[in-house]
Amino acid sequence: MENRKIIQVDEKVPFSLLAPLSLQHMFAMFGATVLVPFLFGINSAVVLFMNGFGTLLFIFITKGKAPAYLGSSFAFLAPGLLIIERFGYAYALGGFVAVGFCGCIVALIIKKFGSDWINIILPPAAMGPVVALIGLELAGTAANTAGLLAEGGPSSADVTVFMVTLGVAVFGSVLFRKFFAVIPILIAVVCGYITSYFVGLVDFGAVAEAGWFALPNFSTPKFSPEAILIMLPALLVIISEHIGHQIVTSKIIGRDLLKDPGLHRSLFADNFSTMLSGFIGSVPTTTYGENIGVMAITKVYSVRVIAGAAVLSVICSFIGKLTVLIGTIPGAVIGGISFLLYGMIGTSGLRILVDSKVDFDKSKNIALTSVIFVVGLSGISINLGTIALRGMSLAALVAMALSLLFYVFDKMGIMNDN
Repeated sequence: MENRKIIQVDEKVPFSLLAPLSLQHMFAMFGATVLVPFLFGINSAVVLFMNGFGTLLFIFITKGKAPAYLGSSFAFLAPGLLIIERFGYAYALGGFVAVGFCGCIVALIIKKFGSDWINIILPPAAMGPVVALIGLELAGTAANTAGLLAEGGPSSADVTVFMVTLGVAVFGSVLFRKFFAVIPILIAVVCGYITSYFVGLVDFGAVAEAGWFALPNFSTPKFSPEAILIMLPALLVIISEHIGHQIVTSKIIGRDLLKDPGLHRSLFADNFSTMLSGFIGSVPTTTYGENIGVMAITKVYSVRVIAGAAVLSVICSFIGKLTVLIGTIPGAVIGGISFLLYGMIGTSGLRILVDSKVDFDKSKNIALTSVIFVVGLSGISINLGTIALRGMSLAALVAMALSLLFYVFDKMGIMNDN
């Protein structure tokens, strides 16, 4: 593995290798990417289309200098599900557009002033719990999707499928090696799906009736101030996630992507793709850690390979039988995967605290983290006119307010940690 030739970002790849390497990238993103539209209750075709198109757009905007695949973002799940429940999916799309637009504005601000101000309004002691709340808020949703909270108790079929799916995902993530170590989620979905077939949870009738060619299910957004405010805290998460991914990718490929093509350019491309997604009926996009892992393993960093995976994703979006087949995956499979993925989102918030070496001997840090967690999980709600803020949305606003106050106190020299 150590002696494998490195194929750099701007290098060409022989066609004989391009197809399998691109297919590998598509498989790496596939499991998590189609999970998001499942949870939102929409057909995955438009998502496969926009993820592929968004990736090609990202490559173009970053001048082919930043290898990254844009997949479905999990940061929007909690606010998205809440908006869908209250207003409908069209208003969630409006929230996606608003967040993407604001992200583009942030990219322009970063180009002008740098990114140090982010640590002022959301230092690691605040960012960590806000990110963690995204996953923790969805714990009940995962159990409900799996059928574990059904009245009268879950069925034996649902429990069996759930346990197989979760078991393969968990043990696969720690036992699989080489390429299989990159796609434990996809393998878990396949195993769960096969189990679902044998316990009678899968019906192929719709697949047989579907045509081979079908246009993706495009739709348009609707806008509501309340829905947008519920969605906006996700912007903080995707900015942090994007910066982290660019730093990791820079270390892997041996180039500083924050300088060239620049954080402002890659962040703009990421959020512009999210804005376009909202306009056509798709879900928000984000750079994918799974595909960064593929690059680390294969030592192939060529953007041509990433572009090949994007083209394959676009092609798949027009295959009607494939997208209908994806729709036959039972809730017990999705719930089993969600148990791990939502927990990983929560854990990623804790990881921010660890990686940033947050000193909890300091009163301001322990106060920030403690209050944010309790506000987010307490169930309390604050009404601003017709807008109700609760959960992660409320916690994010409290986090920013406290962080700014503590920053002012620190500059005044009145903190007892000084």
